[in-house]
Amino acid sequence: MEHRRAAIPALVGGLLLTALLWWAGASTQALYLPGTVDVLGGRAAGELEYWLTPWSYDPPASVRIGAETFGVGEDGATVDNSRYLSLYTTAMQIRFVAVLLFFVPGALLLVRRLPPVNGRVPATLLAVWAWGVVAGTLAVAVSAPWLIAANGRGSYRFLPQLAGMASGGRQILVFAALLAAVVAVLAARVTAKGAGPLPQAVVPVQAARLAATTGTAVIAVSLVVLSYQPVAATLQTAFTGSGLFAEPGDLLRQWLLLGSWAGPAGTPVGDWFLRRVADALVLAAVWWALRRLPVLLTRTTVPAMALGAVCATVLGLLVSQLAQMALTVSDAGMRWGLVYLSSGIGGGVPAALTFGLVAGVAAAMTLRVAGGRAGAAASGADATGAGLTGPGPDLRPQASPKD
Repeated sequence: MEHRRAAIPALVGGLLLTALLWWAGASTQALYLPGTVDVLGGRAAGELEYWLTPWSYDPPASVRIGAETFGVGEDGATVDNSRYLSLYTTAMQIRFVAVLLFFVPGALLLVRRLPPVNGRVPATLLAVWAWGVVAGTLAVAVSAPWLIAANGRGSYRFLPQLAGMASGGRQILVFAALLAAVVAVLAARVTAKGAGPLPQAVVPVQAARLAATTGTAVIAVSLVVLSYQPVAATLQTAFTGSGLFAEPGDLLRQWLLLGSWAGPAGTPVGDWFLRRVADALVLAAVWWALRRLPVLLTRTTVPAMALGAVCATVLGLLVSQLAQMALTVSDAGMRWGLVYLSSGIGGGVPAALTFGLVAGVAAAMTLRVAGGRAGAAASGADATGAGLTGPGPDLRPQASPKD
């Protein structure tokens, strides 16, 4: 698909995602209306406020209190504390602009290489949804330093504060990204009309399986090895840093760990096993997505595989989190409320971005090497042999066409 055809749905989705998050943040004031607590319940209202505050232009109490506290100079003279509120406004402006700037390039690549035609609609929808979650998470992370400064304590434990703020707002982001993805895919189906044939790629079966296994092994390094609690504890304390970059452990865990697990000590073995099965769903989802992705792409490139692997990892995390929520409901019922039970949705996205990029590049390189060998071995064979699936171009490096 040409750039101009793919740019329209990417821009529409980005604008809608930004607008939905702004609207969600503006809705925070509704939680303070009389009767809201009576309708929703105190716990649910508190959880919703926690979800929406990271997207609200209205400064939270911490910023207002910080502005009042740090609004007095050393000589006792009053200092213009509006600078702190201005920093908060600037941070929110950066956050919403960053959502659009991060979402559009990724969605553009996904729609161009994975157009929602020829049976690709579910794959495109899931990929754009996952990328919307990633874009929002990155926007929260890059705007967090301004929010830390707005609280008036930017030099105190900067990295732990950065890790804490970068994890906020992810729950409402998951739902907003889903709506934006639906609209973007519908727009892409309209713009794809008249774009010409968008065939699927020819992929040797064994090469695709080997590439998927390689990429999944990279994800397993984080999910199985680094997320084991003794290893995670070592990672937490191994680096102390100094000055502004002291205590980087929380930030490292956020960007390197896809989960957390330990042995069954102190818990029933059956429950422990079910929790680990939920974790294993991440690996299963990643392997299946990486196995199918080369066939679905119009042309298998390293950027497309890397972005696809990131989206696959995020989707795998969402599946695992939904499974964990179902296990909690089966054990304790709904006494905690749906809002509380879904509080873990959307976690692990920074680590999914880190290891998803590495997994996608590794899978693409494996696919290129293994596919090249299979193509050379089958150069004299019939093109419809049992080792190939799907019509379309091969995986050998080509000059970039205008597609």
